[in-house]
Amino acid sequence: MVPHRTARPPRHAPPSPRAEPTEPARPEEAELDQRKAAILTAVVSEYIETAEPVGSAHITGTPGVEVSSATVRSDMAALERDGYLTQPHTSAGRIPTDKGYRFFVDTLGSPGTLGPVQRQEVRRFFAHVHGAVEDLLGHTSGLLANLTDYAAVVVGPTHETATIRSVQLVDLGPNLALLVVVLSDGAVEKRAIEIGGEHAGAVDDVVLAAAATHMTAHLRGRTVADPGTVPDSGDAAFDAAVRLGTQALADLSTTGEPENVFVGGSSHMASAFDAVETVRSVLSILEQQLVVVELVEHILDRGLSVAIGSEHGFEPLASCALVLAPVSVDGETAGTIGVVGPTRMNYPRALASVQIVAERLGERLGGPAPGDGGDRGR
Repeated sequence: MVPHRTARPPRHAPPSPRAEPTEPARPEEAELDQRKAAILTAVVSEYIETAEPVGSAHITGTPGVEVSSATVRSDMAALERDGYLTQPHTSAGRIPTDKGYRFFVDTLGSPGTLGPVQRQEVRRFFAHVHGAVEDLLGHTSGLLANLTDYAAVVVGPTHETATIRSVQLVDLGPNLALLVVVLSDGAVEKRAIEIGGEHAGAVDDVVLAAAATHMTAHLRGRTVADPGTVPDSGDAAFDAAVRLGTQALADLSTTGEPENVFVGGSSHMASAFDAVETVRSVLSILEQQLVVVELVEHILDRGLSVAIGSEHGFEPLASCALVLAPVSVDGETAGTIGVVGPTRMNYPRALASVQIVAERLGERLGGPAPGDGGDRGR
């Protein structure tokens, strides 16, 4: 499926449906003896692989579980009492709970390893991908989706470091104009301007065009967040138009809305969940740009790189897990990438994929890089 940019909802979108996030159960808070930990790890690994409830016979004899099937059954029952496993049917085996997945993730020790084919795919992608920033981000979401078989989300830079190339002030009719700012990274920012007060009739399209030229001359090469000042000319209407334009520019720098949010691999959701309604709910959320950004920021603000089930506190995605990583350019965070899938996610592969793609995307955003890496020894 072709990666797509999510649709921007109305600015005054209704609040996101939030539940109280649960705190991840850390190993130090709920220690297991070595054998129970090995059994839990084996159950989670088996369930991730097969999607079938796991019985004691399936894991007896696996590394760390060299005990009788009866002992395994007893320990699995204890793990169920402690909230790590659950039994969907009385006659079935057991499956992990969110707490069980959390223990599994926290005790992985390393993000996992991509195979040589996947590492080569990453190298080849970043060696040959070209185009504007938006194209790069969109294609990167597709790459990450292909590596993991989950939906991928890429939240791009907020243009804080991009410089102003040109400014336009467009007459939209009586007492209304539009500020259009073209940035060095190819992005175009827009903001409506109301022209009121004593200058309402005097600021026409000719004045607006002249004011825009004046602004461009003094703002070119500066950032939206730090544009500097534009001197007055002495003409009242002209200076009023400039002040309105610079105020609109200041408003742009305080919105805090990322301009680039891309989702790739949404088609993978159909095979990741059994319930059709769950698939529809997840796809609906992924189409809402501001909701996706809010969710990503909420998870990262809590210091998490993996949020499982109810941990993220977002009820419509309670059956999902998210694996995230910041994208850094010259030591500064310039975006975030991640994957969204079922809690029965292949966490080692997802963590490895997200980490390597985040690193390579940061390198590319910081400047064109030859395809001389990509595996980083993993």
